[in-house]
Amino acid sequence: MEQVLTVLAVNVGVVAAAFFVIWLLIQLIRDCTPVDAYWGIGMGIIATSTFLQVPQTERSWALLILGWMWALRLGAYMLWRWVDHGSDRRYVRMLEKAKEKRGQGLAMASFMLVIVPQAPLQFLVSLPLQLGQIPGEAATLGLIGKIGVAVALMGLAWETIADMQLTRFRKNPVNQGQVMSSGLWRYSRHPNYFGEASFWWGLFLIAVETSVGLIAIVSPAVLTWILINWSGAPTMEHRMRKEKPGYREYVESTSLFIPMPPSKKRPSGS
Repeated sequence: MEQVLTVLAVNVGVVAAAFFVIWLLIQLIRDCTPVDAYWGIGMGIIATSTFLQVPQTERSWALLILGWMWALRLGAYMLWRWVDHGSDRRYVRMLEKAKEKRGQGLAMASFMLVIVPQAPLQFLVSLPLQLGQIPGEAATLGLIGKIGVAVALMGLAWETIADMQLTRFRKNPVNQGQVMSSGLWRYSRHPNYFGEASFWWGLFLIAVETSVGLIAIVSPAVLTWILINWSGAPTMEHRMRKEKPGYREYVESTSLFIPMPPSKKRPSGS
């Protein structure tokens, strides 16, 4: 248990220091959007920090590699989105509201509304990458761990394909104002979020074979809840219902989260 506490304490410091640097960057460029790219890269940094503190085993190597695969994919994608689309309007509205209603400047608003929520959340979501590397009596991958690797790779591939399909759809001028309902988006309104949740449930299965890994269940559980109920699907659904005339019909026939064959009419919460 002493090793667990030491690893977690060091990683708290790593997360705090990294987000402080991101906060300084936000002040320099006056834009909060890069924090989304760091959300991915930061997971790889936490995985590396843990890897350097524990004995290097088959399990720690698996989590380090998977962690960086996910980190680089998301980090690169969010960085591309920032360059291609410009500032994220969520952050723009958030900062404008903070200034109008509370008189907060960029420094205070970005710290309280971006850094303070995201730093602890990143630490929490990364628990499988941390606790799963502490070997205890399970240094090698067992059956559950190997299943976890497969689930994580499936989730990573699923969200990558979904993002690629959506990007290609949006780039085609013919699709302007249309609803993306082909490819993986035919079976789920948010296949990218399903893939992301699957990835973290896979990491949990890798971690659960260790003596402290069961604690890491809070990571995929919290992330899945956020994606379905808070900043993931609800935010997107609200905007799409207002901007896309055909979105209501899409909702009636397509599963919200878990991929399912489309039906003529399906409750919007399925």
